[in-house]
Formats: sequence, structure tokens, C-alpha cells
Amino acid sequence: MSSPEIASLSWGQMKVKGCSTTYKDCKVWPGGSRTWDWRETGTNHSPGVQPADLEEVVKKGVKTVVIGCGMSEALQVPASTVDYLKKNGIDVLVLQTEKAVAEYNALAAQGAKVGGVFHSTC
Repeated sequence: MSSPEIASLSWGQMKVKGCSTTYKDCKVWPGGSRTWDWRETGTNHSPGVQPADLEEVVKKGVKTVVIGCGMSEALQVPASTVDYLKKNGIDVLVLQTEKAVAEYNALAAQGAKVGGVFHSTC
């Protein structure tokens, strides 16, 4: 099962190929995507992305996770979150969201088992 391409990104809006939903923030993995609702885990810009935000993606068997930390990089990614991924044998890339989407799409196009979480505003 391949990771879906992120078809478009603009401030506050993301589209995933093969999905009719327009996301503000989203999670993607081989074979699927869904809204990334920060309220589920109590996530805020600081301290930022938590392991709980990534568990669903990790459980899909990804080898790489790309984290888009916002258009202005306002979303933090603490070392504990990076450590969580590395301890699970997963490579992690933390990038400004436009760069993160480009990197994610490049990996997906190569057939990599890649997942991601992307914040499309600040």
C-alpha cells in the first residue's frame, strides 16, 4: 500500500490525492489520511507535537515520519517526540510545512513507507 500524495497546500488548507476532504492539519500514512485534530491529545504550538499525535501513524508500519511544523515554523517538536520515533526505528524529518510536504511527496513517489503530520498555518 502506497502513501498518498499531498496534492495541494496553501495557508490553512491541504488536499490529499484520492480524498475529497480539505484538511487544515492532517495525518497521512500508507493507504490513508485524516484530520489531525490537536484537541484529541491537547497539543498546542508549545510544547508542540507529542508522541500521542504520532502513534496512529507509527502503527501503520512507516519507516519515515515527516513533521510539518507550520508555514512559519510555529509548531514545536520536542526532543522527546523525536526520541520516541527513533526508539521505534523510524527516521524523522522536521521541516517547515511547505518543505515537509515536498519531502514527503518525494519519498512517497519513491515508494517509501512514509507517514506524516502537517500543520498548514502558522
